[in-house]
Amino acid sequence: MTHNTTPAVRPDVAPEQACPIAPVVDIVFSRWTTPILWALHEHGRHRFVELERRITTITPKVLTERLRRLERDGLVVRTYHPEVPPRVEYEISELGRSLAPLFAALADWSVNLGKVEQARQDYEAKEQRPRSRRN
Repeated sequence: MTHNTTPAVRPDVAPEQACPIAPVVDIVFSRWTTPILWALHEHGRHRFVELERRITTITPKVLTERLRRLERDGLVVRTYHPEVPPRVEYEISELGRSLAPLFAALADWSVNLGKVEQARQDYEAKEQRPRSRRN
């Protein structure tokens, strides 16, 4: 018996929303989400300043926004320690850790980045040629 893994086309869903991985991409692969999750997964619990030092190009405002969103989505756990001065730590949740196989697969695929760069260079070189020679 064969199973069709292709979801049925639903006329009530816009084509751009029909892709089953689109919501995952929106949650996990926004500009700063992936580096934050990667850092917490690879290096464990961090304080805000430690994350800021590890991801050097992110602004404090954006880091705060992303951490709040990740906490809201259940991918990060925020722990407040009522000390003087107060201490806040962030760590990846069980739900966030469930992304590990996905990140591992993407890390494995990264061996292809050289091919992507070569394809880009080939494309750019082709686009640079005079029009009469391209056709």
